[in-house]
Amino acid sequence: MTVTNPEQMLFASTTEAFLDKEASLAHVRGLQAEGISFDADFWRRAAELGWASLLVPEELGGGSVSGGVAGGVADVALVAEQVGRTVAPGPLHPVSTVLAGLVEAPTGHEETIEALVSGELVASWAVYEPGRAFAPLTATTTAIPTGSGYRIDGAKDRVEAGAECAAVLVTADCEGAIRQFLVPTDAPGVTVTAQDSVDMVKRYARIQFDGVGVDESAVVGTAEQTPAIIERQRQIALILQCAETVGILDAVLAMTNQWLFDRHSFGRPLASYQALKHRAADMKMWFEACRATTAGAVAAVAARSPEAGKLVSVAKAYVGERAPVMLQDCVQMHGGIGVTWEHDLHLFLRRAALNRAVFGSPEDHHRMVYALSRKSADDNGGTDA
Repeated sequence: MTVTNPEQMLFASTTEAFLDKEASLAHVRGLQAEGISFDADFWRRAAELGWASLLVPEELGGGSVSGGVAGGVADVALVAEQVGRTVAPGPLHPVSTVLAGLVEAPTGHEETIEALVSGELVASWAVYEPGRAFAPLTATTTAIPTGSGYRIDGAKDRVEAGAECAAVLVTADCEGAIRQFLVPTDAPGVTVTAQDSVDMVKRYARIQFDGVGVDESAVVGTAEQTPAIIERQRQIALILQCAETVGILDAVLAMTNQWLFDRHSFGRPLASYQALKHRAADMKMWFEACRATTAGAVAAVAARSPEAGKLVSVAKAYVGERAPVMLQDCVQMHGGIGVTWEHDLHLFLRRAALNRAVFGSPEDHHRMVYALSRKSADDNGGTDA
């Protein structure tokens, strides 16, 4: 993300220094060897730097470097990009996505927001369902009203950091309308089963809800508010994902370009060969396009633009499609060493492959862009404004 003021520059450099010290690639490998997703103390210290406060208004205990929640969107995207450069661990994505929903309807959830901002609590968005694609406005999980609240039944999977969470924000069908409920993971009837992923440290979970009772205070927003709240969460989740992938690409392209200058063949650096120059130029062009589409989506989400939904899908479609191809090219340009476990390339490729798959594939988002563009054209009398 573009750094626009001295405060943001200081925040970016502090974040970078923290990640270099506490979340290096060697640290990521160490966590993987121990079977740990992230260290709770690491996340508390990250929260002290303000990572979890950026999307939260000051009156709810948050605050951003750039000012306001709109500035906070750009700031949290900046953090995600820095995280991508070291494929760092931690629940930045799930906590930010949950907070994006809670701050839209904070009544009754002020203590939870405060705990999330401080890093003492980790929560995640339970929106995926077993065997189903990402469809946040539909659910087979049900919430049935009772005399004292609601009874939740069903299952969610692919819940990021689910085994490390103290609470999950669950989407459920309630009398024909999608609602969201904040459910403690230690509540009776909740069963959490860890799920691995292709990434070295990102872990997921399947969460079963069997007659889980929650009271009225668990509801987030009214039935009328919920679709807009879920759309806001979807947009935040996608821009964080794209920003992280941009950080990954930036790090890997720098690594690959340095390799092309350092490695010699027939007495010449690899970077001097025309065929490799062309491939490097193509990747630079694709990278700048990834960065630009992501920046456009971040700006639209920050401004709550009517075009934000389409622009986040444009970013996900392009970044999700190009990033794995570029990273595979970088692996090839490294030669045999690029496919070894000891080399760091696969750490980045794993995270990018995961990001491609979560919250809709590039193909899903291409279809969404088409549908939204067609709707816009129809709304404007047949010409897309």
